[in-house]
Amino acid sequence: MEALDQITATLAITMGLAWASGINLYATLLTLGFLANSGNIDLPPDLQIVANPLVMAAAGTMYFIEFFADKTPGVDTGWDAIHTFIRIPAGAMLAAGAVGDLNPAVEIAAALLGGSLAAGTHATKAGTRVLINTSPEPFSNWLASVGEDVAVVGGVWASINHPAVFLLALILFVIMMIWLLPRIWGGVKNVFRFIIGWFRKEEPPPRP
Repeated sequence: MEALDQITATLAITMGLAWASGINLYATLLTLGFLANSGNIDLPPDLQIVANPLVMAAAGTMYFIEFFADKTPGVDTGWDAIHTFIRIPAGAMLAAGAVGDLNPAVEIAAALLGGSLAAGTHATKAGTRVLINTSPEPFSNWLASVGEDVAVVGGVWASINHPAVFLLALILFVIMMIWLLPRIWGGVKNVFRFIIGWFRKEEPPPRP
């Protein structure tokens, strides 16, 4: 039973960090560092660096920037596009580091699964934001951004303190994500098709 609990706990934090990184990497790092420095978690050797004050300061600075960029319609989509090359590899690295000092095969498997999960959550977040940005009012954008921040902090905390509950919620999220992504992608294509058509629209000839 103890071995099963250990496997559940390791799997929860491994996938939890990857999932959260795909949404907001800097909030994930800050939450993990805070929990480590406050004594609420003993980090595996490969993850202890995130509790370093310098790493936390850098993550805090980037989170401060992202906090405002992520709540500005249009800017958030550009920010997400840039972070496609940051969140996904970071999710893979955090997942690999979270399995602890086991063996290279387990770390590689964790990195592959973690990177895939981070890619899925990032695509869901970024695609949803493109659709939300079609709304003329900014309030839905702010609400989505705040909800994502709360979900990341709560998800990382739950993956550590309630691993079994978190894994069940994660399974439900993945099922919903698989169902949503094709629909989100279809909506995103329609948005970009409209934008391209708008720019290609011919200007009326000047009056004589």
